[in-house]
Amino acid sequence: MESKGVSYKSSVWVDWCPGCGNFGILTAVLKAFAELKLDPSETVIVSGIGCSGKLPHFVNVNGVHTLHGRAIPFAMGIKLANPELTVVVHGGDGDLLGIGAGHFVALGRRNLDIVVALHNNGVYGLTKGQASPTLPLDTKTKALPKPNIQQAINPIALAIASGYTFVARGYAFEGEHLKNIIIEAIKHKGAAFIDILQPCVTFNDIFTSEYYGKRVYRLEKDQSWDPVVRDPGERVPKMLKAIERSMEWSERIPIGVFYVDNTISTFEERLSSRLKVYPEINPANSSIMTEESKSVIDNAKFKKIFGDLIVSVSKRTQGRSPQ
Repeated sequence: MESKGVSYKSSVWVDWCPGCGNFGILTAVLKAFAELKLDPSETVIVSGIGCSGKLPHFVNVNGVHTLHGRAIPFAMGIKLANPELTVVVHGGDGDLLGIGAGHFVALGRRNLDIVVALHNNGVYGLTKGQASPTLPLDTKTKALPKPNIQQAINPIALAIASGYTFVARGYAFEGEHLKNIIIEAIKHKGAAFIDILQPCVTFNDIFTSEYYGKRVYRLEKDQSWDPVVRDPGERVPKMLKAIERSMEWSERIPIGVFYVDNTISTFEERLSSRLKVYPEINPANSSIMTEESKSVIDNAKFKKIFGDLIVSVSKRTQGRSPQ
């Protein structure tokens, strides 16, 4: 958990419930950061609300504890403002796939170089065990007066359909395996998603460590499994195979890398094709005021930088009446 004298573990007391799967996730994160030798000043963890939202407090890097469901747009703003940063989102299944589901899909479409780690326990743990978007239909956990009335979201299938170019699943109590997945996700250029099975010992008495221990198996042990798209022609067949494998749940639950596609451009690359100065010049390395407290960009300079975009927008909006 250290690299070149850098300790990635903060001094903040970890106050999750004893036995919580989040301890395994935190340990895997610390080990992954140390193995990658990440510069704490160039690394950001962004979280939302819930038990998972506390993770930035426990890691000695830049941390942003944001609003419910809004961790991803915060992270996108951070990454676009400073493309040199390593940006990782940690959020719960209720946070990222409930109120935050629209942002989850938007990140996949853009393929921005961010890692999203979903702490998936099937309940809203911090608010006393209500059914989350990943709890299967008709499942009754201890805090529910009646079985869950809604169908579950399949996070792997949703991520693939949304456009994430690295999609994997880990298990909180398979620490070394999860650490390696986190490392692969951070190294990947593009939107990366990790669905992390995380037992909630307090409120989910169905999907326990005993339940997962009997069922999880590693995809990489199947010698015929190859999730990597090397040519655009492979994209659809491998997407379909990954989605089909993600449907396994009852008796066998796969963990590992489901899908990797390095043939699709990142959002940063698409943006740089329109803004020629980006990413070399970006908000993080640009002054906004002169020593005389005047804006560094006057109207003439603004038009020079954004002229083509201004003309394009102007043409599209001509003749439209105000809404």
